[in-house]
Amino acid sequence: MTVSHEALSDSLADAPGTVPGGIARNRKAELLAETSDLRIRALDALPAPQDVRVEQPLGTERSDLVATSRRAVRDVLVGEDDRLLVIVGPCSVHDPAAALDYASRLAPLARELADELVVVMRVYFEKPRTTVGWKGLINDPHLDGSHDVLHGLRLAREVLLGVLDAGVPAATEFLEPTSPQYIADAVTWGAIGARNVESQVHRQLASGLSMPVGMKNATDGDVQTAVDACITAASEHTFFGADSEGRAAAVETTGNPDCHVILRGGRGGPNYARTDVEAALGVARASGLGGAVEAGLVVDASHGNSGKDHVRQAAVVREIAARLAEGEQGITGLMMESFIEAGAQAPGPLPTLVYGKSVTDKCIDWDTTADLLRELATSIRARRAL
Repeated sequence: MTVSHEALSDSLADAPGTVPGGIARNRKAELLAETSDLRIRALDALPAPQDVRVEQPLGTERSDLVATSRRAVRDVLVGEDDRLLVIVGPCSVHDPAAALDYASRLAPLARELADELVVVMRVYFEKPRTTVGWKGLINDPHLDGSHDVLHGLRLAREVLLGVLDAGVPAATEFLEPTSPQYIADAVTWGAIGARNVESQVHRQLASGLSMPVGMKNATDGDVQTAVDACITAASEHTFFGADSEGRAAAVETTGNPDCHVILRGGRGGPNYARTDVEAALGVARASGLGGAVEAGLVVDASHGNSGKDHVRQAAVVREIAARLAEGEQGITGLMMESFIEAGAQAPGPLPTLVYGKSVTDKCIDWDTTADLLRELATSIRARRAL
């Protein structure tokens, strides 16, 4: 049973043998202070999500782009549109200027290839870490360990709005259960990563998100885990969360029918081969969910499927393009980690970094990315011709 501070105060005030305002106050402080927050250095209040959204409104044009692109993504994932979904962009956003530069390059190419590809830009702000490391723009926007989360939240939303202004829909991974309240209205496609796909918290979160959400196979390569996550997220849930005013709330969801499986390889090696796709589809179709889960799979060309090697990642994309051109079905989407410059560098203060180069996983450079997108579009045209 939980006792409020007020009730505790009243009970102590009425306790026999206490001196009003003396021993009772001391005992109250003792009971409340010595067992709580023993390892908390600070609790920094954040603005209510609705206040941040009012400060940085989505607006009609951006809202229309989000709604239209969500429908397009959903249609591809369920097989009602024969285009290929391509999630492409930096492993993580660390430099807002470089991210918007990338968006300005991607926008005209996405329009050029729109008959074959539904292109959505990776705009990832939260990075799960195996042990420790830079946790992303929201958590540490200055890349210096100062963890200015308030600035990070506002900066993340600013970047999303800028990407939409360039005419490109945005994708992100949802890591913290509260942060979607600040940014999810500007996101077209979401992902739950391999480290969190077994988490009940993240499955419940996905059940209430307003966009299609990809569930990655577990870090050991297990696909059933991702399918189970889709089943869970498609169901109704009630769980602890926060409302738009930042108040603690019991959240009730209706379930998300547009979740789907992402193959990203695992500790056992890649899982994007034709036989891997067929086997994973067998697992997915045994779920009985229908929709995006059974229609096809999204393949992540990075991570375990390329050993996080950007050169190998490009080879994976080309191999998949060749298979699509031969008529292979079952792959509804593809993910690429791409930035302006190839490779990766260690995180550090922004002025010390190479512009447009990843500070997390190695990325394909822009020129190679443009070539790969055109190759994928050619493959879709070839598949249609068959």
